[in-house]
Amino acid sequence: MNAFHIYSTAPFFAKNPLGEPRIDRAEAYCTVLSALEWRKHNGSITMITDTHGIGLFEKLGITSVWDRLEGSLAADAGGVDPQMFWAGAKLLALRDFPAPCVMLDTDFIVWQKLDLSIMTAAHEEELNPDIYPDVSHFLMNGYTFPDGIDFNVKPLNTAFLYMPDEDFKLYYTSQAAAFMRLAAHTGDPLTYMVFAEQRLLPMLAKKCGVDYTVLMDKDRLFFPQNSFTHLWGAKQAMRDDPDKAERFCQRCKKRIAEEFPEYSSVIDSIEKYYFS
Repeated sequence: MNAFHIYSTAPFFAKNPLGEPRIDRAEAYCTVLSALEWRKHNGSITMITDTHGIGLFEKLGITSVWDRLEGSLAADAGGVDPQMFWAGAKLLALRDFPAPCVMLDTDFIVWQKLDLSIMTAAHEEELNPDIYPDVSHFLMNGYTFPDGIDFNVKPLNTAFLYMPDEDFKLYYTSQAAAFMRLAAHTGDPLTYMVFAEQRLLPMLAKKCGVDYTVLMDKDRLFFPQNSFTHLWGAKQAMRDDPDKAERFCQRCKKRIAEEFPEYSSVIDSIEKYYFS
């Protein structure tokens, strides 16, 4: 299966126009393992980013972990407000990447071979009104929701998303792009972003009769996972606790050195970047 990672620097530059993009050390190691484990078990993986992202990965010395790097993301985030829709580049990249494909977050690791036939997401989520409010919450400048969609369908977390069908992929991403471009910029960015990314998807799938499944049981997300690792909220926990972050980095370094010795130089490059 062909998979892709996405890294857009547009949200960073929207807040820090004179800054230099940077990711946490723990995230760098997770990104490396995500790419290498995918290649080991499931096929090729591409990093889709922009020129600034390529520059960052070159400085980190990790460009070799992907089969291919593409700097095709638009600097203006494709006309989508990068502060309100900080993950919007995922959906634009998915639109342009040919199906069948897997969209994979850099903080999601697949530790096994997958055999997928229908659309597959990471897991379902509950319709928590603080995160997934009623549709009346959204203020739009011209976007109308498609007829016949069920707003009670549970959202799908797209840290992992297998898209087997090109036509449905284009329908979903076109609706998501329209929602993002026509949203009034007066709301809570979280609720708008997750609606475009994670709530539209299952609603449109149900409307179109597209079957789907998930990799993980949402009620067991915080139990030890042998098949998949999703850092999710652990990223903030590691930012708050340097010791926890260091333990995670050491585990990643050990895994890379033992399982992918030909990429041991990547460890040296990352350590040099953060500590030189």
